[in-house]
Amino acid sequence: MRKVINTLIVIVFFNLTLLAQNKIASDPIFVVNEKIVSKQKIEEYLSKGYIKEMQNSITDQQYLNLKSKLGENLGEKEFIVIIKIFTESEMNEQKAQVNTITEKSTPTKIKDEYLLKVNDIAVDFNLKMLNGDIINLANLKGKVVLLNFWATWCGPCIREFYEIPSKILTKFKNEDFIFLPVSIGEDAQIVKSKMIYLNKKGIAFNVGIDPDKIIWNNYATGSIPKNFIIDKNGIINFITTGYNEENIDTLVKQLEFLLIN
Repeated sequence: MRKVINTLIVIVFFNLTLLAQNKIASDPIFVVNEKIVSKQKIEEYLSKGYIKEMQNSITDQQYLNLKSKLGENLGEKEFIVIIKIFTESEMNEQKAQVNTITEKSTPTKIKDEYLLKVNDIAVDFNLKMLNGDIINLANLKGKVVLLNFWATWCGPCIREFYEIPSKILTKFKNEDFIFLPVSIGEDAQIVKSKMIYLNKKGIAFNVGIDPDKIIWNNYATGSIPKNFIIDKNGIINFITTGYNEENIDTLVKQLEFLLIN
């Protein structure tokens, strides 16, 4: 039990740090028991082991419910982080379990979410874009491709989108570079509505849709966002999962290397 609690604390602290690094659009807004709390308060909960769960992405219904109670102070949906904390009774119960249960140390198995790996040939596909264009991956040989898997409900995906125009699209606009964001498991209308909203925030690029996850199922499983850099020969060169400033900066460096050489 102690191992489980410690692992959760590490994960929460890691996510809390990553969220705090987002300087482009907005600071994260932490909600505990339907009340907005400060980052300092969250750190206090963290130090005492009270953090039970962190929810980085919330549904539209959750947002509306919170908005009705918290008003304009709530901010944008993509930057809301819901924190659940242990009650005193739950904390006491866990302490009792820690004192009475001796756990054997076992290695943690990390699930491999990548179906294609670095140095694999990228699986070809035809991607329908929101504007009606059809893009064939094989026809993009000779260009470096950043294949990005995302969804409209995914908060980290949207936070990543806020970074991409300035850090990637502007930087490589005159290079042999293509950005292919692919929405997975959603129909065109949902994606279109989201992109109209994001366009008002300065996120103005075309995206593709993979409603039946046909493309996604050839590349990966599990969490998003996921990014695959595909070199000019159609070979997967680099992969990342999740959003944080370090991941974005690493993508930029890898793209620079491929586009210069």
